[in-house]
Amino acid sequence: MQIKIESLENIREAAREFTKHIGDHSVFAFYGKMGAGKTTFIKAICEELGVKEVITSPTFAIVNEYRSETTDELIYHFDFYRIKKLEEVYDMGYEDYFYSGALCFLEWPELIEDILPGDAVKVNITETEDGSRVVEF
Repeated sequence: MQIKIESLENIREAAREFTKHIGDHSVFAFYGKMGAGKTTFIKAICEELGVKEVITSPTFAIVNEYRSETTDELIYHFDFYRIKKLEEVYDMGYEDYFYSGALCFLEWPELIEDILPGDAVKVNITETEDGSRVVEF
């Protein structure tokens, strides 16, 4: 599946389209270069899913927890950019999150690929020459 984000003005529309395809999947691994828009797109997805609280990058906390006001479901947003060793992820109890059934959106999953669930959905975000983004999953 491919979704094009022409500009920030239509990112919510793209997030709405993405949420239609979540299905039974719970772990989504977002790949893309620095500045590709991973955090911004995940924020828009969370808003589409009914999160009303302020959504920020979990760069320093590693994981942020949100709750959908629409469905009362938990949503976890991870940023593994600062991870130096897999032991750090083991110590935080990643299995409790990844296998909880709650939605998990992961940034920089390439740093923890050895422990990603086999059914994790890989989401690639690339920036095109005109500044738009293409989301493929």
